This record gives sequence, structure tokens and C-alpha cells, in this order.
Amino acid sequence: MINDTGIQNNGDFIQPDGETYEKNLKNLVLYAYGAISGLIVAIILILLDLKLPAGVLIIATAALGIFLVKKATNLLSSVKTSLFDVAASNKIKDKVITDFSHKIREPLNNLVIITDMLMESDLHKKQKELLETFVASTKNMVSSVNELTMKSAGHLSFESRKHIRFNLFSTIQHTIELYNLKDKSNIDFILNKKDVSGFDCFGDPITLKQILLDIFNTIENHDSERPTKVNISLRKEKETAREVFVGIRIQTDKDIVLIDEKELKYSLAARLITARKGIYIQEFGTNYTVLTISLPFTNVSYEQGGQAGTAKTIELPRKDYVHKELKDINILLAEDNLINQKITLLTLKPLVSSIDTASDGKEAVDKFTSGNYDIILMDIQMPVMSGLIAAEKIRVLEASLETHIPIIAITANAMLGDKEKCISAGIDDYISKPFQPSHLIDKIKKYI
Repeated sequence: MINDTGIQNNGDFIQPDGETYEKNLKNLVLYAYGAISGLIVAIILILLDLKLPAGVLIIATAALGIFLVKKATNLLSSVKTSLFDVAASNKIKDKVITDFSHKIREPLNNLVIITDMLMESDLHKKQKELLETFVASTKNMVSSVNELTMKSAGHLSFESRKHIRFNLFSTIQHTIELYNLKDKSNIDFILNKKDVSGFDCFGDPITLKQILLDIFNTIENHDSERPTKVNISLRKEKETAREVFVGIRIQTDKDIVLIDEKELKYSLAARLITARKGIYIQEFGTNYTVLTISLPFTNVSYEQGGQAGTAKTIELPRKDYVHKELKDINILLAEDNLINQKITLLTLKPLVSSIDTASDGKEAVDKFTSGNYDIILMDIQMPVMSGLIAAEKIRVLEASLETHIPIIAITANAMLGDKEKCISAGIDDYISKPFQPSHLIDKIKKYI
């Protein structure tokens, strides 16, 4: 049986019906780019002081945008129901979720940026009210896509994934940030930042995120009128030439069973900890629970024989660093989608004097070797050469120059583990679509 989203349900098996699913998704993307085109034309008309046709176009485009978001929300809801009501076929779930998330984030990002620009222009009251409704609808859609990313954590396959270099503390911090994307989070996190150095390791960051998110969901589902305070701290328990054993201590200010010993088969966290050859201990008190998880990770020094190049280049210092103003920097923007490229340029050109562009990873590497850039904005999914491979090649080239140019990934890849893949490739920072223009500016300022 195939539902109206194009997801085929055969009782114990689900798979996307290619034609129907792709058609629905393609229509959504076309609606989105139609709305984007209308908003861009409206901006041009405003700049030409043609406010009346601009206003009519804004109203029509905002109405189309609201219709788009409603359609996308319905499709997303149906996809989630179809995917998560069936327990099998994890690989297909992963593919459908990742595909949907990536394709819808691209146009959503452009809509967020353009509406942000229009909100700052001189609009009439009715135009602004409709645009505000559009903005609110878009934000709801963004929240729904983020929720899909979160919900997918408990349904990712248990198969072995490629081990990469990552930082345990940063991964826990990013997991908390992911969880806080929820509209109604009832947890107050306190992450102990004392002595956070020395937690680089090799392994699978997705597994760690799945464990933490499952525990956070258990805390969230505990009936309570007030938020739960959750203290998280890290410590090295034992270190050998090959492995480092890390203890993750999670303490709540309520008596909550974080891992139910009577129903272990239903606890994703317990199954993953056991599969990773780790152990956990729970301690209960009158107004608290302490869960200590001990997990082994591969020591960085043990893996450096095979991946020393990447590890070394990540840590290269910037020599002769001089702080620059935003208007004085040179940026290389690597983005294959021309619409996305133009919208990012539209955002940055009023603030930055020089922006060069590359349409694929190979072109970005070539321009890096012949140019003099202060920062690189790198898309990840590009033809010819991906952003991850391009970043790795740039870091290898920098090794002979003893320099380091910051790379920020601007990507629609926002699934669990994507940030760690970027960092492992030598990328300094990561911003997932959709984002506010001010967020991108803040990221850039951080590195200049």
C-alpha cells in the first residue's frame, strides 16, 4: 500500500515509492523556489522605489509561501508517521530522512534569508503582517525538520560506521544544542567546562549522540511541573596506548530512572552502551539521580599512523595573524547552487569588500592555491569534489605553508554526526541551513 506521501508500507517493510515521493518533494522545492524568485523580484522593485507592485508581489509570494509550508508540514508529518510506525528497514529510513532533510533545508534557508531582508525594508502594515505570518510558518517548518533530525536518532541503524576523529566535549555540547532546538524543552543543562582539553579521540560520534538523546528523552518524559536540571561532566578514567576510557556523569535534580533495568530491551541507551563494550551505573537519592557511563574510545596517538595528516593539519596555527574588520576581508564562497550562491552574496556583499566564488570543491582548491583569502565558506554536497574532500586537500596544502585559513561549512547536511565529519576533515566551524544572516556574520567575525 502506498500512502499519499509516496511511502510504501508492506506490513513489516517500508520503502519510498520513487515516482510519487520524488514528485511530491520536487513540487515542494519548485513552490519554494517560486516563492524565492518572487521575493527577490520584490526586493529589486523596492530598490527601484516601485513600492506598489512590490507590495502586491510580496502579498502573493507570502501567500504562496504559507501554502508551501503547510504542504511541506503535511508531507513531513506523513513521512514521520510512515517511517516510525514500522520497526524494520533502518537503512531505508536513514536514506529517506537524510534526503528529505537536505532537499527541504536548501530552499527553506533562502526563504529565511530573504524574508529577513524584507522585514527590514519599508513595508506597509498589511504587507508586514502577512510576511510575519509567513516567517512564523517558515520557523514552524524549520522546527519540524529539526524534530525529524532529533527523532531519527533512535531509529538509525546499528551497523558499523566509519570512525573519525572528534572531540568528546564538543560532541556532547553539540548534542545539547540539537536537543535545545525543540520547541518545548523542559531541561536545564549545565555542562561542566572544567579541564575540557585532551578529549580528542577516534570513534563513532553518532553512537554517543544516540545514547545521550535517548537519556534526554527519558528525562523529558518524566512528569514534572518544573524543568529538570541536568549536570553533565567528563573525566578520563583510564588510558592505554590503544584506548582511552571516558566517564560521562549525568546528574538530575529529581529521582528519575534513566535506564530501566527491568525493561533493558526497550532502552536504546543501554543497548548502545553494551554494544560499545561500555558499562553504566545508576545511583538514586531522595531528590537526585546519578548515571555514570564508561565508554572506551580509540586513542588519537594509536591512530596517527593512518590519519596523521588530517590530525596535524587541523591544529596548524595561523601565522602572522592580524585582526581585520569585516569590510576588509577576502572570502572564498564554495557553493554549486547558483541561487544559494547569489543569496549568500546578497547577504554578505553590503558588508564585505571582496568575495570570490567556486562552483565545486576542485575549483575551490584551485582558487585557494592562487588566491589570498581570510576565510572560506564551504558547501558540503558539491559535484566533481565534495566540500569534505576539498577541505582535507586544503589542509594538506597548508601543511607546507605552515598557515591556517578558517573554513566554515554552510550545509544542508544537518543529521547526527555531520558536524563531527566536518571537523574531522579539518573544517573549523559548521552552520546548518536554514540560518539567520546574523548567525553567519557572527560566525565569520569569530575567525577574523
